Amino acid sequence: MNKWLKRSLIGIGGVVVCVGAAAALGGWLADRKMNRRVEMPPIERVALPETPAALERGKYLFLTRGCTECHGSNGGGRLFVNDGSMKLAGPNITPGGAVVERYRTDDWVRTIRHGVKPDGKPVFVMPSEDYNRLSDEDVGALIAYLLTLPPQPGADGIKQVPLPVRALYGFGAIQDAAEKIDHSLPPASPVHALEVNERLGAYVANMCIGCHGENLSGGKIPGGPPDWPAAANLTPGEGGAMARYADATAFITMLRSGKRPDGTPIQVMPFGSLKELNDTEAQSLYAYLKTLPARKAGGR
Repeated sequence: MNKWLKRSLIGIGGVVVCVGAAAALGGWLADRKMNRRVEMPPIERVALPETPAALERGKYLFLTRGCTECHGSNGGGRLFVNDGSMKLAGPNITPGGAVVERYRTDDWVRTIRHGVKPDGKPVFVMPSEDYNRLSDEDVGALIAYLLTLPPQPGADGIKQVPLPVRALYGFGAIQDAAEKIDHSLPPASPVHALEVNERLGAYVANMCIGCHGENLSGGKIPGGPPDWPAAANLTPGEGGAMARYADATAFITMLRSGKRPDGTPIQVMPFGSLKELNDTEAQSLYAYLKTLPARKAGGR
């Protein structure tokens, strides 16, 4: 064996060993990170309403804010990623579910708004950054509605993540919701709007943060399956997707059909929830997105 080939094989072997060691370390760090205790202020006291109007509002939030995408329309849990290397299913969150069986109101608030379990550990797969700015009224209405769901036999959820993703999480390249959220922020003020307005649109747009980023400029979705496309830039910046929609009607058609104006399907969007948005919220969302400052695509 000549010296060049021998050195090449040694080099390749060294790289393999280093990659393996890094992956193993990343996996260890991921376990440690998932078992950390999240430091946060005392949980906000939220009242649970009992009026029919409030429960109807809670149902509307459940159907429109992405809850059904992971937990199913009946709350019993749903498999939402299964690409061979990654398998994720939301747990049963009805009164019959083991995960929430002993939840008190503050446990619901902690999980929904902060991405933290009752024991203080982070929820690994939960876009709580999308729900952190829900008002107390809406959080209370959502919880009250969940407690009225008929018990289902669904499981505790599935979290099978490949080692490379676990390693990225362990090294900090992928963050859980509890890392992204400013837990010291006070609850958002209630938004009561019967007419289209940008403030209501900004409130609705909070549900877009998990995929499109805090600045809504899109980019690769951290922790998503490798075949998921980058989230679109919702600002008027380079490659901005909103330029496709000449008016609110075209935008709402996309939300309810899952297709762009040219007829091409959009691959990754929670259309099961988005199609349930009422006209006022959908039009307000469009109005708000049109006011965003331009940002470079991929800036999150």
